Amino acid sequence: MEPAEYDLMDAAEERMWWYRALHARVTDALRRRPGPDGAVLDAGCGTGGLLRRLSALGRPLAGLDYHPAAAARAAAKSGVVAAAGDANRLPFADGAFAALTSCDVLCHRAVDPATALTEFRRVLVPGGTLVLNLPAYQWLRSAHDVRVHNDRRFTARQGRALLAAAGFAAVEARYWNALLLPLMVLQRKILRSDEAAKSDVAPFPPWLDATLHATTAIERAAGRAGLRYPAGGSILLVATRP
Repeated sequence: MEPAEYDLMDAAEERMWWYRALHARVTDALRRRPGPDGAVLDAGCGTGGLLRRLSALGRPLAGLDYHPAAAARAAAKSGVVAAAGDANRLPFADGAFAALTSCDVLCHRAVDPATALTEFRRVLVPGGTLVLNLPAYQWLRSAHDVRVHNDRRFTARQGRALLAAAGFAAVEARYWNALLLPLMVLQRKILRSDEAAKSDVAPFPPWLDATLHATTAIERAAGRAGLRYPAGGSILLVATRP
């Protein structure tokens, strides 16, 4: 991403409703399907918000981001070793990790999804868990995607197919941010349809942030109770490396 977007992420990810909702879902997934004992890699760790949240799991952690300054910020924020590197060529040994998370990385224009997934599989031990988040629907592409260098968005079916083709098993794909999808469409396709607009990463008024987060919390609770959503702004995928 542009350096300015990392600045926005660093300032917003501890409080902004979307990051809090995402990090909660990734943590839920790792608690539900932890894989073997061992270290967790966050590939595309940004400025370290998820790493900080994952520390609650009590597992060894490592981070990687393409931008060296972002990796340094992630290390400072989380207290975890975070390296600069490319998701297409991970600088880690085969089978180095028991689980791997990667949020909104396969969508970036500098990342080849098939190559990156091959690398993710390589650095996982057999039985290791992969947790991915992907932005949903190419038709929802907007100025936000331009600002953060997203080149592609996905459907759940496409996400499952990518993971199956890369050799992963027991693939789950679930849409989330479903209740707020109509507001996303309004914001991105109507109110801020100009590709020169800023990204969606920004401070929200406290009352609005609390309302949006409460909506995601209700959706998360319903999902944990078994409700599945037919659509959403993002897709969470969980899979196992055979």
